[in-house]
Amino acid sequence: MTATLQEEAELARTRARKSSFYRAMAILPREKRGAMFEIYSFCRAVDDIADEGGDKATKKAGLDAWRRDIDALYDGGHAGLAAGLIDSLRRFGFEQADFLAVIDGMEMDVESDIVAPDAATLDLYCDRVASAVGRLSVRVFGLPEQDGIDLAHHLGRALQLTNILRDIDEDAGIGRLYLPRENLAAAGVAEPTPAKVAAMDDLDAVCRPLLAQAKEHFDKADAIMARQKRDLIRAPKIMSLAYGAIWRRLDARGFRKPRERIATPKLALIGAILLYGFF
Repeated sequence: MTATLQEEAELARTRARKSSFYRAMAILPREKRGAMFEIYSFCRAVDDIADEGGDKATKKAGLDAWRRDIDALYDGGHAGLAAGLIDSLRRFGFEQADFLAVIDGMEMDVESDIVAPDAATLDLYCDRVASAVGRLSVRVFGLPEQDGIDLAHHLGRALQLTNILRDIDEDAGIGRLYLPRENLAAAGVAEPTPAKVAAMDDLDAVCRPLLAQAKEHFDKADAIMARQKRDLIRAPKIMSLAYGAIWRRLDARGFRKPRERIATPKLALIGAILLYGFF
């Protein structure tokens, strides 16, 4: 298993280089860019285990291997899969709890396919798979500690909720439904299943409140970034602008069928890089 996981970790690094996220991070200085690359590679590796790692026992074993190696990274032992994080940890002082939170978030998908979680569970999921990544990232960016934690909270949730709203039909295809139970109940959807909800002609009543929640998080994140030095928020601002473009397309498209897939708008990403990638 160890060799297979090592190969998967290398594959995650290769895939990371081709992502829009990595292109956005490419504007950072070399050491910060390298640290963000390793954070993203870690996230991609554990996400691939959760989504593509075989049966439940195999997936749990893969995530447990990452937990052991993260523990070893902080205990001074052989870091194994986490060895790529050694230099960045020394430079930026990441919190171990944030790496473990990301793994815990992936395990939420492994334990049982998430279907109509209550609002509190959805928020915990968003914290683990998105805001925890933000808490790691803001240490690289160099933001003041509390502003960094607050930015990670709001921008992480804004991005994750936008992803959830964009991927409703795709998630249903793998047996998952991240729309909160309370929203579904308020819209009169009893005993929701992924297939049942994806088949609905009109999900506006379910999704619009979540869209508004994402917008509130975007606004709070933007307010935090507005009071920072420009060089500290270049990368998160680019992500905010790119995902804000997705949010606007969702708002304009709505959630009635046909719900055509919305990709990351390349022009919005390029524009954000041009605006914030250079001085």
